[in-house]
Amino acid sequence: MSEDAMDAQKKKFREHLAEQRWDDHRFYHHSLVNQSLHMLSACTFVVAYALAFHDIALASLLGWLVAMTSRQCGHFFFEPKGYDAENGVTHEYKEEVKVGYNLARKWVFMGLWAASPLLLVLSPSLFGLVEPHHNVADFARHVGHLWLGLGVAGLLFRVGQLAHQQDMMTGIVWATKIVTDPFNDIKLYHRAPLRLLKGERIAHAG
Repeated sequence: MSEDAMDAQKKKFREHLAEQRWDDHRFYHHSLVNQSLHMLSACTFVVAYALAFHDIALASLLGWLVAMTSRQCGHFFFEPKGYDAENGVTHEYKEEVKVGYNLARKWVFMGLWAASPLLLVLSPSLFGLVEPHHNVADFARHVGHLWLGLGVAGLLFRVGQLAHQQDMMTGIVWATKIVTDPFNDIKLYHRAPLRLLKGERIAHAG
């Protein structure tokens, strides 16, 4: 591939990433409660990223129990789900065009997450993949590794779906967005908690 072609691909990638980030922000982050929970989630994920270099099981537990649950609670319980007058679209339209996991997919994925530790109860060795746990700490670490695998699988599964339904670049851009969302969310939503304390509830997309 020529240098010009590579530059064109890089430009297309950046534009696609910016578009996905903007659509996600303007469609799914009107509530300042949701934005504040995303700020908590983002900070926790950044800590988990750093912790992963030292203890990946603990990082996974932190990521799932604090960062992921706070993030999804914001979407499930606080984000408005009526007609979006600011963007001129219905909630159903947003769910249909969502590039990543829409709310229906998130409910399924979070259900799998909540139920997955039962596998270690039914099979302490996880069907021969790990050494059986001997105490609560061992069990927690096994759960951390299991949840890490679930997260990676969920990411790769959706990338594969997007590559099949649209194209590979869409899938790779979405995966890049997901991995870098904590840093972008801090940039976007660091003022949300203070605005919430001042009594604001809904933010405009701009």
